[in-house]
Order: sequence, then structure tokens, then C-alpha cells
Amino acid sequence: MSENLYLPETESKEEIYEALLPQIEALISSEEDLYANLANISAALKEALDFFWVGFYLVKDDQLVLGPFQGPIACTRIRKGKGVCGTVWEKAETLIVDDVDAFPGHIACSSASKSEIVAPIMNNNEVFGVLDVDSDQLASFDETDKKYLEKLMEILSKTL
Repeated sequence: MSENLYLPETESKEEIYEALLPQIEALISSEEDLYANLANISAALKEALDFFWVGFYLVKDDQLVLGPFQGPIACTRIRKGKGVCGTVWEKAETLIVDDVDAFPGHIACSSASKSEIVAPIMNNNEVFGVLDVDSDQLASFDETDKKYLEKLMEILSKTL
């Protein structure tokens, strides 16, 4: 696959995801390096869907540690059960947060972030890491994002 994304000219998130996921799958299927794949996934999601921040945190010992991302500087380490990412790690399920300021214990890496979706990356029935996507608008994420980001994490988990 080339290093160009081919996206439909539409405002439909579903159509964009439908076009994007096979391209990401092709891109990461021919690369063995995890960090290269995470970097390209972050870039593809940011470019295709114009997210404010998109990136990965990976489980290392007793913390989530910042991995490849696109966007402003981010928090480097997050403990299990803390903030949205740590809660996803603890519960092993995707969370959509319409207003991060209303989320108990939210970790504000950027005051510009207003809403968030975080999906776990599973490996051998354990959380390997999380995909974290932030918006600078309230209530930016919905079941469409959840469905396709979870599909993407399934694709990614096959490469681990």
C-alpha cells in the first residue's frame, strides 16, 4: 500500500471509517514494528477524522505509558483506574465521555480537550494498551466511533 489515504468526500463518519479501516489493515499487515504501526494508525485517524488528539498508551508494569500519537503534548504516565484511560485499562471496555470535565478523576493533559473515547487493545485476554482519542468539542463521539475503533483495535491486536 502507498503512504496515501484515499477517503470518500463525505461528512459521514461511517463512510470514512468504512474506507479507512481496510487501508490501515493493509498498511500494518506488512509491517512488523509495533511503534511504526501505532504511529501510522494515529496519523491516519487524525488525518481522516480531524481528531484533536489521537494516540496510544501501552501497559508497562503498573502504568500506561505514552506511545505514538498525533496532537499536542500529552500526559506521559497513567495509573490503572485513573482518568479515562486508566479506567478503560481497569475495566477492559471502551468508554465514551461526552464531557471530560464531568468525568470523576479526569486527567487533564490539555485544557482544550472536551470529550474523549478510549478503546482497549487486547492481547491474550489482557489489556495491552489503549487507543485514546480526544476532541476539542463536547459530545463528539458516538456508537459509530465505538464500533469502528473497536474493530480497528481487533485488527491491531492480530498483529501483536
